[in-house]
Amino acid sequence: MQYAHTQRAPMHLILWLTAALMLAFAWFGREQQAVAWVLTGVAILVILLALCFRTLTVEDGGDALQLRYGPIGIWRKRIPYASIGGVAAARSSVLDGWGVHWLPGRGWTWNLWGRDCVEIATARGIVRVGSDDRDALLAFLQNRTEAPDA
Repeated sequence: MQYAHTQRAPMHLILWLTAALMLAFAWFGREQQAVAWVLTGVAILVILLALCFRTLTVEDGGDALQLRYGPIGIWRKRIPYASIGGVAAARSSVLDGWGVHWLPGRGWTWNLWGRDCVEIATARGIVRVGSDDRDALLAFLQNRTEAPDA
């Protein structure tokens, strides 16, 4: 059994709008060059983030679950199946938010949009993987990580 799913979400549209507003403010405030340059630089960074957070791909990588944001793929993670101690369907909280980040006591969150996620327990802590295909991802991980009969 293999698994590959790419979630698309409107988060990148929010980032594009933010970048467009920054560029507009930079243009209209161009007489203050320092402010215009800072706004333009930050807008370029926001555009890069928009490209990165357009999609979240979760797929079977043979010996590990692979996570990758966007077509650029700057943010990636591999979770070896051998390190997975358990998986469960879960819902992320507002505190967990969207994107990729670590919170003390909560672990890592890899989420693009929505609150449905699979919580993966590893020796290094918890990883929450958000997905609009949670049930199929959970079934795949349960099948992939269950111990073979002795």
